[in-house]
Amino acid sequence: MVKSEHHSNTGEGMGMSRLRTSAQGKLCTLKIYPYCNSDPETTVLCHLGGNSKGMGIKSHDFFAVYGCSNCHDIIDGRRKTDLPREEVIRCQLRALERTWEQMILDGLITIN
Repeated sequence: MVKSEHHSNTGEGMGMSRLRTSAQGKLCTLKIYPYCNSDPETTVLCHLGGNSKGMGIKSHDFFAVYGCSNCHDIIDGRRKTDLPREEVIRCQLRALERTWEQMILDGLITIN
């Protein structure tokens, strides 16, 4: 079973979740070449697409990755690239592994 410090889908009504605030100052795990700015000052928790994500609805905080502002804009569709969709999805999956590894090391997510 996976447990996290997250209690609601978006953290609304309880302030920002620990998973979201954990992104501050972290390196981008998306690293979408050549667009990544690699600036930890712009890193936020970027929610990935999923069953619970849609217009104005974010996926769960545990289905998210650490991403710089440029990479975040790409996965949210605000910035167009010439990259194939499959490459962007590959970057997201790789980033999810890297982000979870960091969250586990930081004690934000535990697996029993």
